[in-house]
Amino acid sequence: MVESINKKVELVIKATAFTGLTDYGQIMIGDQGFEFYNERDARKFIQIPWKDVDYVIASIMFKGKWIPRYALKTKQNGTFTFASKEPKKVLRAVREHVPADHIVQSLSFMDVVKRALHFKRKINK
Repeated sequence: MVESINKKVELVIKATAFTGLTDYGQIMIGDQGFEFYNERDARKFIQIPWKDVDYVIASIMFKGKWIPRYALKTKQNGTFTFASKEPKKVLRAVREHVPADHIVQSLSFMDVVKRALHFKRKINK
């Protein structure tokens, strides 16, 4: 069994981790870090201490009415993407541990298209 990095648990919620293949399990947010545990395989888990979280990136749609997924960008190990039943609860719990200026909104589809067109124009010059 995996030992938790948290001493005090603040939130446990069902979630999905997008790590190549989709993994279903639970997210645990506590005083020491963010954890994901797979419900079927105990060896598949993700533990991210709060000191290693660089940014939290939320995909926000319909002016904040729907948050389909969010990601934690770490300082060394890359970006981990998750979805959960109640993402607003999760982001509120994360906000207690990550500074507000490190919680950002991801680019919309149109912003990505605009950047691609702008970049293409720069190359063609």
